[in-house]
Amino acid sequence: MSTSESSLRALLSVSDKKGLVPFAQGLHTLGYTLISTGGTAEALRQAGLPVINVSDVTGFPEMLDGRVKTLHPAIHGGLLADLNKPEHQHAIEAHGIHPISLVCINLYPFAATVARPDVTLEEAIENIDIGGPAMIRSAAKNHAHVTVITDPAEYETLLQELTANNGTSTLQTRQRLAAQAFTHTARYDTHISSWLTSQFNCSNQEFPDTFTLAYAKKQNCRYGENPHQAAAFYIAQGITEPCAATARQLHGKELSFNNFYDLNAALETVKEFSEKPQAAAAIIKHANPCGAALADSTVEAFLKARQGDPISAFGGILALTRVVDIDTAEAITGKNCFFEAIISPGYSPEAIHILTEKKAWGANLRLLEVSSLKGWREKTGSTGLDFKRVTGGLLAQTPDHLFITAADLRAVTDRSPSLEEVEEMLFAWSVVRHVKSNAIVFTREKQVVGIGAGQMNRVQSVRLAVGQAGEGAKGAVMASDAFFPFPDGPEAAVAAGITSIIQPGGSKKDQETIDLCNRHGIAMVFTGVRHFLH
Repeated sequence: MSTSESSLRALLSVSDKKGLVPFAQGLHTLGYTLISTGGTAEALRQAGLPVINVSDVTGFPEMLDGRVKTLHPAIHGGLLADLNKPEHQHAIEAHGIHPISLVCINLYPFAATVARPDVTLEEAIENIDIGGPAMIRSAAKNHAHVTVITDPAEYETLLQELTANNGTSTLQTRQRLAAQAFTHTARYDTHISSWLTSQFNCSNQEFPDTFTLAYAKKQNCRYGENPHQAAAFYIAQGITEPCAATARQLHGKELSFNNFYDLNAALETVKEFSEKPQAAAAIIKHANPCGAALADSTVEAFLKARQGDPISAFGGILALTRVVDIDTAEAITGKNCFFEAIISPGYSPEAIHILTEKKAWGANLRLLEVSSLKGWREKTGSTGLDFKRVTGGLLAQTPDHLFITAADLRAVTDRSPSLEEVEEMLFAWSVVRHVKSNAIVFTREKQVVGIGAGQMNRVQSVRLAVGQAGEGAKGAVMASDAFFPFPDGPEAAVAAGITSIIQPGGSKKDQETIDLCNRHGIAMVFTGVRHFLH
């Protein structure tokens, strides 16, 4: 590239003006002629920089409320000319078109606009950028001669390189930025496609023949599931539901892959109880609840959750539905307690001090804060489909957000459950759906006392729950995420002392299980709903 002023032309047109002026000042110092549009041009002029309007380059005014301003051969000819080809050189010279060396563009904020609950269709449509993506794609295609930059975070690094190389960038940098630019436009188009499809109900299929995903990297992780695996965490845009993905980290060392996974499991468990008048707590270990409870206060809920399995709780992830107060912080940092991370709707200043200063492990304790959990079910539409990856593909399903009440339960035994038992059953049912299948949960007085998770047969899950619960099984409710294929599982639970069962029903041997319950005075209800979790 030549370094004369006539050959160094930069086109700047940005919606996000963060860092724009210092970057443009650097380009001007290097001898770049600045070309710009609308608000960007005005911002540069206010900073005292000389700017040529795009309309002066094209010979046409910006028109149609700004919808048409850069869609012109004088712009795209300058972007797409292959300067190694004499015929391209002759063509642009014949039409008085100057090559453009650098393009700095970021697009109308479509994702941020449609994330607003009060957005109108007209507003969304006007935030679909046309000229911007076209210029980005032209510049990125011709990266052999044009530098394209779409991320303000890259301004400083690029300016340093341009300064060191008399106003030019290296081919390696242009290649990297070109790939980044195409990713930028692909993500932008994906947001538009997904939103318009949902708004216009374009597909009669719940699962379209083709779909695209757009996730932005939030951060690198310390490592993956194991230390020898590298990892990063990506999030979707436009999420309104309170979740681990958008939680704000207030304290502690960097989160690992497993931390994120377990934080999600913990928060999703306690969200089940966010509308309850009591406080809820859940402790997660390896993506499974090892303790969960409801109580009148946050500290009581925590203590009951930990009491369910204090051995497994050590080194776990804690989620709470209320702001962490002093009493709860004191309990969390009590004797034989250690947690990797806590996620909740907030922390009092005193609680943060206790959590981070009282114990040596507090310096590394990750504290995450989410918005209020109230009304989260009304916001779940923003999360779309649930995916599980397999080698070479994705499995897609709608999220398991089915909610049942006492009215949905069907008593199938001679003894119907009492109102207190029904409440306990619903608590146990809300927990068991977050336990890996085959899943069994024993609860008593809104406290998990035994769990059997992830076993290849259901009776083994029951035996594990019985062994963990011990004496706590007496008078407890048993919840099963799927039906019992044989009565051996319920038989083991009855022998341990449980008094009622909640399960989906639907087995060919349901009657044998019902007969067993009737012989022992056990109340059993069917939900008609299964909650496998793999």
